[in-house]
Amino acid sequence: MENAPETVDKSRGRLTDEVCKRIADDIVLGHFAPGARLEEYALAERYGVSRTPVREAIKLLAISGLVVYKPNRGASVAQMTPEQLDYTFEAIGELEAACARHAALRMNEAERARLAALHEASRAALQSRDMETYSALNVEFHELIMDAAHNPVLKEVTAALRTRVTPFRRTQFRDFERIGASFAEHATIVEALLAGDALGAFREMRAHLLSARSASQRLSPLWGKGEAV
Repeated sequence: MENAPETVDKSRGRLTDEVCKRIADDIVLGHFAPGARLEEYALAERYGVSRTPVREAIKLLAISGLVVYKPNRGASVAQMTPEQLDYTFEAIGELEAACARHAALRMNEAERARLAALHEASRAALQSRDMETYSALNVEFHELIMDAAHNPVLKEVTAALRTRVTPFRRTQFRDFERIGASFAEHATIVEALLAGDALGAFREMRAHLLSARSASQRLSPLWGKGEAV
């Protein structure tokens, strides 16, 4: 019986994460317009959950900047312009490229082995056309490189910016051709990292993030139309 509360908390956390992801996807795909009110009751009904995980998800999205929350006034979709998204993606490209440059010189053997294993797992997901698994492995891939840079400040800043645009980046994995291109780009990054090629790792990661930005822009309806997001 003593383990029951922990189990419930973990389950609740997973549910909150799932609701957070679904709200974010709906915003990015244009189902909720910029400035639109996000009503807890309506969202709970839409996703078939109680209001508690919806409330917690909205708080997380407010931290990421995708949602604006004001006490006693509720939540609404943030109005991020295409220009702001461009600037954010550009900054992330430079920061993740810096992480890759450091990782090429600082990765330990365990991290190298983990990188190779993630890349092979991604290959298997690609071959089986498992987009959901590939998307999850993609997150692990980038997080591993941030960790392997062994610079906690750089990781913190990079991760904070990534959080802001994660839903936009996720849209690219709705396109199987983009997944194939992503894997090919990852291959060049992995090659540079394992070779200890710092300049090559920086260059390939930066190019990869520029491609991700273009794909996300093309596949996110509001951003692609040049409307406020």
